[in-house]
Amino acid sequence: MDNEKTRFALLFGNRAFFPSSLIQSAREEMVRVLRELGHETLLIDEKAVPHGAVETADHGRLYAEFLRKNRGKFGGVILSLPNFGDENGGAVALREAGVPILIQAYPDDMDRLGPQSRRDAFCGKLSMMDVFRQIGIPFTNLRPHTVRPGSEAFARNIDTFDRVCRIVGSMRQMTIGSIGARTTPFKTVRVDELALQSHGITVETIDLSEIFARMDSLRSSTNSFKEKMEHLKQAAHWGSAPELALVNLAKLGVVLDDVVAEYKMDAMAIRCWTELQMRYGISPCLVTGDLAEHAVPTACEVDVANAVTMFALTRASGEASGILDWNNNYGEEENKCILFHCGNVPRSLMAEKGTISDHLILASSLGAGHGFGCNVGRIRPMDFTFGSMMTKEGSLDFYLGKGKITNDQFSNQFFGCAGVAEIENLQDVLQFIGNKGHRHHVSITPGHLVEPMVEAFQNYLEYQVTVV
Repeated sequence: MDNEKTRFALLFGNRAFFPSSLIQSAREEMVRVLRELGHETLLIDEKAVPHGAVETADHGRLYAEFLRKNRGKFGGVILSLPNFGDENGGAVALREAGVPILIQAYPDDMDRLGPQSRRDAFCGKLSMMDVFRQIGIPFTNLRPHTVRPGSEAFARNIDTFDRVCRIVGSMRQMTIGSIGARTTPFKTVRVDELALQSHGITVETIDLSEIFARMDSLRSSTNSFKEKMEHLKQAAHWGSAPELALVNLAKLGVVLDDVVAEYKMDAMAIRCWTELQMRYGISPCLVTGDLAEHAVPTACEVDVANAVTMFALTRASGEASGILDWNNNYGEEENKCILFHCGNVPRSLMAEKGTISDHLILASSLGAGHGFGCNVGRIRPMDFTFGSMMTKEGSLDFYLGKGKITNDQFSNQFFGCAGVAEIENLQDVLQFIGNKGHRHHVSITPGHLVEPMVEAFQNYLEYQVTVV
């Protein structure tokens, strides 16, 4: 996973009749604290504008030019207010920032409220946000209203803002691979490519025939094939699975790796049945789960919309994401259900290493022995964030929520990789999904991350979002 933290450009707001020492100490403190939290920073030179801060519109223009010259070197801006600041200079400086903006205000000390030491950033932050809204500059406003660098609250805010920046920076220009045509029965995964493109998401389509041709021409003597064979052999228990299934899965893995590299794909959705089963005797689950484990989220059944969701979840968490079915009730427990898929769950989301199996569900129609590659096991107990997306009249409509995978057990005869999910007001969630026409698929990633995802989706990416 790419867990590199965001580099922030720092802008300090100033009002000249406040002590300039407030600016100097804030510059030093913010750089130090952010470094301790793992973030590099970018600052305008103190000589470029008085005290290295922005007060007037002219100062704002100088800072805007500083950002233009450094475009691509930062993923977000932190507008810090050591004192009241100047909303006009701040607006000029950040009107074309092009990245998320966090507005942070220093708190006043109760024993330093005299004219020579008070900050009034509490009030200045409101003025800054007011003018930004008037002009149409999107910004992030987190709680508490004022926060001191070095505090636990500040660290939490920076963690949230970092995730917002990672999501926004990745999704404004991303590429999704659509491998194979959607199967005729699965109208549930239809998606509007033009709606995706209008939001900066390009879909590259590749026919399965090209994948098969590449697999057939791949020589077993190549290093990439040998390495993939060994990697997949170690990724799961193979039990009674035939050697030929490992060979064909390795070929598929190498070809998909090549396609990802050639088209610079951020995520994929693949037609996973029944051609692969009939021609090669494999189900691609182990390979697609392994791709997701290594930061290329890959959805089943050509569900491009959930491939987008998986990618967003991965960027938010810095961990793997998985695609599952809303699949079974869990007895009479109204807030619990079983989430399942055939065996494509990334290894880090599983309780232990899985076992390669034939596709026991498809075997009833295709016959036994045609679908080896399902990585059978259980999802590990964890808190998780879930979501899904559909396109509707040109918009991208997401829902997001949170829950936990429990330690609850169910029948050992249950095929695939699954876990019991506990979600508050689950029946309301299911009512929403069904009534709005959302997918039977849902994507998950570890951790409770609804806040930064909603902030990124609504405030910066202009998606439609419902928290369920």
